[in-house]
Formats: sequence, C-alpha cells, structure tokens
Amino acid sequence: MADSKKTGAENIRWDLSDLYKGLDDPAFSSDREKALELAGTFAGKYRNRVAKLTPAQFAEALEEYSEIIELMSRIGSFAYLSWTTNTEDPALGKAVQEANELSSELSQKVVFFTLEWLSLDEDTAKQWIDSEELSFYRHYLETSRLDKPHTLEEKEENILTAKSVTGSRAWVRFFDETLGASRFDFEGNQLTETEILSKMHDPDRDVRRKAARVFTDGLKKMSHPLTYVFNTLLADKHTNDRLRNYPHWLRARNLSNEISDESVTSLVDSVTARYPLVHRFYELKKKLLNLDEMKEYDRYAPVLKNQERIGWNEARDIVLEAYNEFHPEMGNIARRFFDEEWIDAAIVPGKRGGAYSASTTPSVHPYVFMNYDGKIRDVQTLAHELGHGVHQHLSRSQGVLQSGTPLTTAETASVFGEMLVFQKLLSSLDSPVEKMALLTGKIDDTIATVFRQISMNRFEDRIHNARRNEGELTAGRFSELWMETQRPVYGDSVTLTDDYSMWWSYIPHFVHTPGYVYAYAFGELLVLALYQEYQNSDNDFNQKYMKMLEKGGSDWPHRLTAGLGVNINERAFWERGLTAIASMVDEAESLLPELDLPLKG
Repeated sequence: MADSKKTGAENIRWDLSDLYKGLDDPAFSSDREKALELAGTFAGKYRNRVAKLTPAQFAEALEEYSEIIELMSRIGSFAYLSWTTNTEDPALGKAVQEANELSSELSQKVVFFTLEWLSLDEDTAKQWIDSEELSFYRHYLETSRLDKPHTLEEKEENILTAKSVTGSRAWVRFFDETLGASRFDFEGNQLTETEILSKMHDPDRDVRRKAARVFTDGLKKMSHPLTYVFNTLLADKHTNDRLRNYPHWLRARNLSNEISDESVTSLVDSVTARYPLVHRFYELKKKLLNLDEMKEYDRYAPVLKNQERIGWNEARDIVLEAYNEFHPEMGNIARRFFDEEWIDAAIVPGKRGGAYSASTTPSVHPYVFMNYDGKIRDVQTLAHELGHGVHQHLSRSQGVLQSGTPLTTAETASVFGEMLVFQKLLSSLDSPVEKMALLTGKIDDTIATVFRQISMNRFEDRIHNARRNEGELTAGRFSELWMETQRPVYGDSVTLTDDYSMWWSYIPHFVHTPGYVYAYAFGELLVLALYQEYQNSDNDFNQKYMKMLEKGGSDWPHRLTAGLGVNINERAFWERGLTAIASMVDEAESLLPELDLPLKG
C-alpha cells in the first residue's frame, strides 16, 4: 500500500509515438494530404459506379474505403488523445479542430459510396451480402442498411457533415474545455474536477460535505455556459432527428446499438421496478456508516475509515494477476499496456476527467486514459478500461469497419474485467469488516452502473422531450427534471439536497453521446449473467469468451452472446442480472452480525 499522497501514477503518461511522434511529426501533416488524395482517387474511381460492380469488385472497393477510414482514425485519435491530457493547450485544441474539419471534408468526398450502396434494391443487396466474396464484410453490410430509411440525399448529407464541425462538435469541445479548465477552491487549494469528485469518496464526512458544497458552487458559476451547451445540443439533435425521420430521440442510438426499442423499454422497466433494492442497500449502508440520515455526498463513502491508498504498481499486479488467471492471453495483452506505455494515468491540471479506452485504429493498438488516485475504485476503473483495451486489441482482426462493437456489448469485457478483479480481492480476505468494505464498494459501483445510469436515461428522456415541446430550458428546469428522475432511485434512503440539483451539468455522456447511458446497465447485467455461466461451466468458457471478444462487431450481439449461454432477447435475462445484484445485497446483510462496528438502527 502507498503510505503517502503519492500513488506512483504521477509519471504514468502514455507514449503516442505509435500514432505520431508529435504535432510536428512530418507524417502527421503528410497523412492528412494522403487521406485527401486517397479520397479523391476513390471518388473518381467509384462515383456513380457502385451498382455496376460485381461482389468481388465491391469487396475491393470496401478495402480501399477502409484504408481512408483507418488513416482518418489515426489522425483523429492522435489529436483527441493528445488534447484530453491537456485541454488548456491551444495548440492541441487547434489539432482537434483541424482533425474534425479534415474528417468532415473526407466524409463529404466519400459519402456517395454509402448512399449508392443503400440505393441498391433489396434483392441485389441480399445477393451481395450472401456472396462468398463479401462474406468478411457481411455484418457491416447488414447493419449499414438499417440506416436506409434515415439517410438523406448526398448534398444534404454533406451539408450536415460540414455544419457539424462548427455545430455539435464545437459545442462538445467547448463543454470539455470549460470543465477541464475549471478549478474548485477547497481549503485554499485549487482542485480539478477529478480531484474534487474524488473527495466524495473520502472517509471523513466533513470532507465529503465541504467538497460537495464547493463542487456545487463551481457548477453554479458555470451554469450559464453549461446550460447553453445542453440546450444547443438538444436542439441540434432534434433537428437531425427530424430531418432523418427518426420517430423519437433514442431511435438512432438503438439502431446503432443493434437493439430494438422494445428491448430497451424492457431493460428500463425491469431496472426501475427494482429501485427498492437500491433503497434497501442504502439503508444497510446508513447503518454501516453510523448515520441518522444519508445525503448524496455519503453514497460512496467507504465503510472502513482507514483504507490505505493502493499504489500504482500494486494495482497493476492485482489486475494482471486476475486477468492472467482467467486466460493467459488476456493477461499478456493487458501487460503490454503497462510495458509499452499505452496508459495515461497521472492526475494533472488541464486533463479531462473520467476514463476511457480509445481503440484508435486496427493498424495500431488501443490506449487507456484514466485519473488514478489510489482508491480501490481506481483499481476497478483500471480493470474496467483494460477490459475495453483487451477487447479492442483482440477485435482488430475484424478491420476498421467491424472491429468496433455496438455500445450494448462494448461494456462486456470492461465490466467482466472488473468482476474478475473484485472476486479475486474478495477471496483474499478473511476479516468480515474488510469483506464488507469491499462488498459494499462493489455494490456501490453496481448501483451506479445499473440503477443510476437508468435514472440518467430517464433524465435524458425528459430533457430531450422537454426541449422539443417547451423550447429552450432554463438551468432551473433542467434541475427540476434531474431531481424528478433521481429521487425515485434513492427513495427515502438518501436525502438529495438542493445542491444536488445542479449535478446534471457536468456529466459528459449527455453531451458526447446522447442515449449512451443505458448501455452501462445493459453491460453490467450481461456480465452478471456471463459470470454465472463462467462459475457454472468448465474451462471451455474462458476460450469461448476470448473468441467472442476477437469477433468484435462482426456479428449481431444476440448471436455473439448466445455462444456463451446467454439470451439477451429474453426478459428473464434482465431479471437474472438483477437477481445477482440482490444476492450481493443479501451477502452484505448476512455479514452484518459478524461486524464489531458502532451501528445505527
């Protein structure tokens, strides 16, 4: 365990030279010219000719198209990854903007290709999809045609693409830079967003209360620009949805996720019906924390007040050992992230908050971004993002058009990685108090991943519809809708103060990827079901699991998971995962009599 405020992650910065050596790398400039040249040549070769191609010729065209997409992904990934580590650097912001503009220009040059493919009659398209020559691209071709009813004419598509650079993409960047530059005055120290949010996990309640107040005050100072960003992006999405004839705000996301509206409704209904499980857990945690009343800033308080920080090297060893025990290849791939400097974990001013794993492009490898602060939850975050990284690394063989997964299954490997680490840690403990601390921490994370994310989905649903029906919303209206959708998930077990009403305004998923959040709940419940299969099956599960990851997005989610014994199309699937969460709460409650702690109630 680390015995000071330092964790050993202070100098863990990634090496992006596998993409480019820097902004001044000649290849960074020349590749932009190369991408434009390739796009121009591609257009000259295939425009107005797609319908006349044979399946073999179309396969060749898809390879050339993939080369353009991959080159653009390489440029865009380098610019974005560089910028997220220092959103205050104007040169990096400029690089992101130039990459966005280049992406727009390239899209305009090659959009004809998709439109001409979609214009084929269904019989011809099916013949091509079923052909041997196009078998590798089968799923990409199948899913691309889901967009046919919502695709516009080429000139219209080009206008939307061009305007997005100075529209939605610009506002997303402004949101990130605003929060990245924000500082929160905590006891004389100017803390970043990541640092002040970390205080909400402090064992000292006074620290948590002060941090919550400081954070709220900071959000209130930024409320005007943040509210404007939300309003603008909500209106922008409404315009796009209307032009593309989507019947509701979530349809585009559901199509992208390869999941039906009915399945999403079933997920939401199943989770909201089990909100009392959340109330039950927080009543238990209220006793463990010896509180008469639990506030929103108490939700993630650790049960053990003297929890030591976990150093970076120890966190690395914990994750690698758990991964390696499941499958040696999983452990070997994860080790490369550390050994070859594919992780950026230091907490530094200007760095974006949160964590992610960037797949970049199949010809390179993924990179993991996080802010490591030494808490047990940071170890779980490391396991989570490395799960993404392993998944992305394995799926590179599917090529740039099929390596990525829909959001519904994108969280599978990440949450499974967390579960492996959690179970390993739990099995190593003998003390009932330490077991309770770890177990409640895991339930905290699970509630945040399933129930809180669905409550945020309910908030998104309200604000998208309110913006469409009521016009521009005030910060107060956003806050009102936020509290209306958050109170039910906590019930009487947690008192949400007025301060909490502003906490919608910093959550990036609402801005970056509208409709994303339910995918977290989907992934968590899927993994809980998969982990049960793992525990109840022979060693062949491990190999099947790795094969599933390798397939990336080259098949339908229900087909990929069926091979592991899970049917995601059945309502019982959600109940299976929710029952597993209830079992964890049961286990925590059963430990209560064994604890030697002062308890309320």
